[in-house]
Amino acid sequence: MNTPEATSTRPYLLRALFEWCTDNGFTPHIAVRVDRTVQVPMEFVRNGEIVLNISYDATSGLLIGNEYVEFKARFGGKPREIMVPVANVMAIYARETGQGMAFPPEEGAEAAQEPLEEMVEDDAAESGEAEADERVVQLVTAKSDDDEPRTPPPAAPAGGRPALKRVK
Repeated sequence: MNTPEATSTRPYLLRALFEWCTDNGFTPHIAVRVDRTVQVPMEFVRNGEIVLNISYDATSGLLIGNEYVEFKARFGGKPREIMVPVANVMAIYARETGQGMAFPPEEGAEAAQEPLEEMVEDDAAESGEAEADERVVQLVTAKSDDDEPRTPPPAAPAGGRPALKRVK
């Protein structure tokens, strides 16, 4: 008997964690791997990645669909249309606590990202805009591969910006 191919769980988990952040008064952010399929302001991309605030306060017309995360937002005071394939979302987390979920890269993701550096350099040169501050968030799992507990990072000071550190 042939079973139909199941849809990805990623968009469902994104919506669930977005709702959890919102219900608890946290600010949901997504970390996105940028390649040619992503529509984001390239001048804010660092190391092939960008972190986006997807809270209702920061976005207009937010739609977390099964294929894309779409919304309108302001970057440096300029309105932009953002379109991110769900497959490019690396993580979703609460800015205030760092709690959230990281997703494994999908197959073929590395090959699609190689020409990105040229694309970012070209776009930054054309825009001539100032570079943005780097924003990074540390995602911590409750247990490591060898089942030793890890301690969560200290909470960011009130009003401070979080920092992203990829923990492997």
